Amino acid sequence: MPEAAEPIAGPAPIRVLLADDQALIRVGFRLVIEAEPDMILVGEASDGLEAVDEVRRTAPDVVVMDVRMPRLDGIGATAEIVRTAPETRVLVLTTFDLDEYAFGAIQAGASGFLLKDAQRAELTAAIRAVRRGDAVLSPRVTRRLLEHVALPAPEVPAPGAASPVAPRTDPASGLTERERDVYLAVARGLSNAEIAAELFLAESTVKTHVGRVLAKLGARDRVHAVILAHRLGHVAPGDDPTPPP
Repeated sequence: MPEAAEPIAGPAPIRVLLADDQALIRVGFRLVIEAEPDMILVGEASDGLEAVDEVRRTAPDVVVMDVRMPRLDGIGATAEIVRTAPETRVLVLTTFDLDEYAFGAIQAGASGFLLKDAQRAELTAAIRAVRRGDAVLSPRVTRRLLEHVALPAPEVPAPGAASPVAPRTDPASGLTERERDVYLAVARGLSNAEIAAELFLAESTVKTHVGRVLAKLGARDRVHAVILAHRLGHVAPGDDPTPPP
């Protein structure tokens, strides 16, 4: 008899860790995640310190992180996870879309921002997006985030006075023409798939370009790249960085 063909292994499931001090919230999210064929729940945490420990123990792909927790809040936990486990992405959860704590967590290195009352499809789509390396920010949240992280206007020396500091170099000046196209698309909040469609490129090619862009900019992730684009004036202040849904 001919030997049975070995089954072809599919992509590994997305490993998710839940961090929230409200047990009922964790139960709801757990049921959603466990129902997804491409996700697996690897752990839960009820505060920031526990979340950091669980990340070390389970090495998740994505942490769904509440920001207001006892002992160590989501800002501190996110900063520690980004420092010690850079391959793990953090998706911030909050009750209000203008939560100062959530902005702090994003500045600490979180890859996305999601409201706790998000629909099931929104949560799962957000987890998949940050796992791919995409950012998850709504236009209104991104505008508010940019207001919080905007740099002060540079000082202009008096006529004839020497400038106290060297002029700031534009980190985007080293990008190739194609990389700049990709960079500006990232700054507008487009995903890799959307950039591929817009620029008529393969998605794998876009992913390579995005990696090079982030490296040349010295950007931690796509959220950081969006912030840089606005700080450096590469995106018009009146433009929405992300397209409407």
